[in-house]
Amino acid sequence: MQLVERTSPRKQQIEKQATVLFKSKGYAASSMRDLAQALGIEAASLYSHIRSKQQILHKICFEMAREFFKAIHKIDEITPVLKLQAAIASHFKVITRHPNATAVFFTEWRHLEEPALTEFLALRSQYEQYYIDTIQQGITAGNFKNIDHKLAMMTILSAINWTHQWYRPTGKLSVDEIADQLSQLLINGLGNTSK
Repeated sequence: MQLVERTSPRKQQIEKQATVLFKSKGYAASSMRDLAQALGIEAASLYSHIRSKQQILHKICFEMAREFFKAIHKIDEITPVLKLQAAIASHFKVITRHPNATAVFFTEWRHLEEPALTEFLALRSQYEQYYIDTIQQGITAGNFKNIDHKLAMMTILSAINWTHQWYRPTGKLSVDEIADQLSQLLINGLGNTSK
């Protein structure tokens, strides 16, 4: 994964506004002119800070990938159940910390150009493998039902990834409460009721 370069406050402002724009209009429908208009500047002046909107999309996608990996790398639980519970909770918390960037990350990655697209897909597969391995460990230990571990991974991540559509910081449940209840709901579905 590429190192994240330091950015100036003005560049950060441009990237933040672009993230909002990509979320609301979609990457393909967003133009540099739209971005300049949202910032209240001339389109030509954008190029003194960024090369292209592709550069911004690249940064959003790879920074978010770094955030998700950083979250699971902090997990030090031993048992598969606790490990999966912590992974689910940490994934949800990353989403709540970066709602706009997360929405772009989940929906607009398809517009990455090569070789970034191939690198991104490899990172996604690596991240998914963490869940697959953890689920497989739980099946082997008898904690989880003997079900297809890839299907289980896709179901779990799809459920968590959808939360950016409905999560509101002003809701009655805190981030920690939602993370806890979400992980319980998803893990209970995997539970081995025969034990």
